[in-house]
Amino acid sequence: MEFNAKGQLPGLIDWMRTQMAACGGKTAVVGISGGKDSSVTAALCVRAYGRENVLGVLMPDGVQPDIDYSNGLVDVLGLRHITFNIHGGTAGILEEMERVGMTPSRQTKVNLPSRMRMATLYAVAQSVERGIVLNTSNLSEDWVGYCTIYGDSAGAFSPLGMYTTEEVIALGRELGLPEKFLLKPPSDGLTGLTDEDNLGFSYHAVNEYIRTGKADPEIRAQIDQKHAASRFKFETMPLYHNGLPIVIEDGTDYYK
Repeated sequence: MEFNAKGQLPGLIDWMRTQMAACGGKTAVVGISGGKDSSVTAALCVRAYGRENVLGVLMPDGVQPDIDYSNGLVDVLGLRHITFNIHGGTAGILEEMERVGMTPSRQTKVNLPSRMRMATLYAVAQSVERGIVLNTSNLSEDWVGYCTIYGDSAGAFSPLGMYTTEEVIALGRELGLPEKFLLKPPSDGLTGLTDEDNLGFSYHAVNEYIRTGKADPEIRAQIDQKHAASRFKFETMPLYHNGLPIVIEDGTDYYK
């Protein structure tokens, strides 16, 4: 089935407006990396809420070689934006770990900047008029767990969470974004490797598997394993149900 980006936009924009209203929000706060996901999310926010109600937040960790993409994106969209260098926060935590005798693992060093960025976004959102942090993840990354719990997997709601990487690019083109923002290879920001280098397979393979069920058997097994191992990142925190009564209703099954 061919993806119809133009046909998707009206429903997506309406849904975003509904979600913002349900949150009681006004200002959409978006972390800007200059890649396809943050670029498309920011452009959607401009379309949904008006440019005056969108705040872009650039968050380099020390020196960021590709910061020109972030600066270019906010210029193209005409976004209000601020820049927070998170290096003092990430370096401070790592230094404190070493001070107490702990050696930060590679995974700690990879995930910490993402969590620091999300903490920054929420600090900003709580300091502007009815700020709401939007998630910028896509379906392909989420499906294989290529995200950081309490980091880039967080946010009030996710406009792109049901779109594959290729569909996000198509939405960006429909929104008129320049190609350089849509085709920038995502990386972990530490090793210099792209997401696909780290995963060991392409997002195209993930997308084909998601939408058609077709995949090379070896790659399918890898995708299935990563999907199963990462579901905890997207589930509500489990509670121990102790048998004690809760006699009021909250409209969900969380306490049942």
